[in-house]
This record gives sequence, structure tokens and C-alpha cells, in this order.
Amino acid sequence: MSINKRYDFVLLFDVADGNPNGDPDAGNLPRVDAETGNGLVTDVCLKRKVRNYVQLKSGDKAPNLIFVKEKAILNNTIDQAYSALKIDLSKEPADQADGKKRNKDGTGQGSEVDKARKFFCQNYFDIRTFGAVLSTGANAGQVRGPVQFTFGRSIDPVVALEHSITRMAVTTAADAEKQSGDNRTMGRKFTIPYGLYRAHGFISAPLANQTGFAEDDLSLLWEALTSMFEHDHSAARGMMSTRGLYIFEHESSMGNAPAHDLFDRITVKRTDEAKPARSFADYKVSINEDGLKDKKINLIRKVG
Repeated sequence: MSINKRYDFVLLFDVADGNPNGDPDAGNLPRVDAETGNGLVTDVCLKRKVRNYVQLKSGDKAPNLIFVKEKAILNNTIDQAYSALKIDLSKEPADQADGKKRNKDGTGQGSEVDKARKFFCQNYFDIRTFGAVLSTGANAGQVRGPVQFTFGRSIDPVVALEHSITRMAVTTAADAEKQSGDNRTMGRKFTIPYGLYRAHGFISAPLANQTGFAEDDLSLLWEALTSMFEHDHSAARGMMSTRGLYIFEHESSMGNAPAHDLFDRITVKRTDEAKPARSFADYKVSINEDGLKDKKINLIRKVG
């Protein structure tokens, strides 16, 4: 049974001596707001970490398969769904645009598209949660997910540092010959000394009803958000941790208060503005719970 309450949440996470989300258009430098200098982490990056955690936790098995995963060919996965449903696409005419066969919405075919879409929602966690476009190959329609994130934005401006690094080896014999056997490879690494980031999330009960996003999925999502960095450590990302997960649970499916009003109740400030922040201890998180019960909203702290 799908969830019947709306949720809004605030996620706090930090990075120390690492690059939380490199920008491929800027040589993999940490993403930064050009006007304010605040660090950015995309919603896509956060969803990727949730997907990776769920894939590790479930062993990539139904009902928690992951649709968008490393090296996946999405249209092949869509074709496999039709095969599992024993729906024969061989009788479908090829699309004039690219020559592929698609099960298009039309007379007698809409039910097959609905069956395929339902199959994906039942078996793939990220489709039940975030939604997906499933019409790029054999048509399985589109799914609008109940869970959405904003970008993560650092509380304060961050400083991107560039470091020279050396590998005591080369790739080829030709490279070694050029260096007369010195065999060194120079590289660059980008980090920020410290950044505390804040992202917001939204969970729609009516959309959850459409995808089948249930209480078990909700519990797994909270678990992923609190633990996703524990299985994502790398030299490039430094030390990353979830520092706070504050969940506003509405009594009704449509919600009892605007999300921005709830988010404004959580403030994060530096404890000492005279020195740069280098740890989570340099910040104080304050929560205003006045009137929440009157609005029929329950505040749940998973972390923090």
C-alpha cells in the first residue's frame, strides 16, 4: 500500500578536503555559484548516491532493481520488460524516424503500455521513487516520481583548491624513455577544505499512489539518505557525511503547510564568523517547532 502522507525534508551533509560534485564543463572543479561563491551539488548527484546505496543493499534484485545504473543500456532494459510480460513487439511497424520498433499508444495498445509501466514501478526502486522516461525504445510510457530533490547549496562560500599530485609510474615504455627512466606522471586534484551543504526534498502522496511508492520504500529512502556516503568514500570526495535529516510529516496527503514555511524553521549559522569553518562543529543548527502540532505536522529527526 502506498504512503498516504506528504513529507518535506531538509538534508544537511558536509565534505572535508574533497570534491563533492565535480563539474565536467569546468575541468571537474567543484561546482560553485559564480555570483555568490557557494558550493553546489546537483539533485542528480544526490539521486545517484541513493541509487547506489539501494543497489548495494538489495543486491540489485526485485523489487528494488535500479533502472539508471552504471553502463546500463536503458532501451535494452525496456525490451526485457516486454519479454518478461510476454508481449510480442515483432508485429509492430518500425518507426520511420530511427527504424526501431515501438509499442505506441493507440487502439488496443494502451493497455500494454500500462502493463509495462506498472511492471517497472513494481520492480525498480528508482522508478517508483524518482520516476523515469520509458518511451525512448519500446514504449512503456512515462512515470512522474513522488520524490524530488533540490540542488545542495553550501551554507557559506567555498574555496576551490588545486593540488599537484605525482604518480611514481608511467603508462607506456615510450613515456619512460622520454623521462630517461625517471617514470613520473604529474596530475591535478581539486578539493574544497570544508563545506556544509543543505538540500531540500519533497514527497508527494498522490504521486506515490500512482507509482506504488510504499512505507517500505520510504524507510529505505530515509536509510539511504542517512548512510549513502558511508559506501561512497573515495580519494576524490574526501570525507563526506550526512549531518542532518529533518523530516516534516504532514497529517494529510495534500499537506498541511507550505514547504518553504517549514524549511524556514531550520536555520544553520556559523558559531564564529571570525574564522573559516573547517568542521561541522563550527555550525549551530536551530529548529523552530512552535505551532507545528497546531498545523498537524510532525517533525522527525533521523540525524541531527
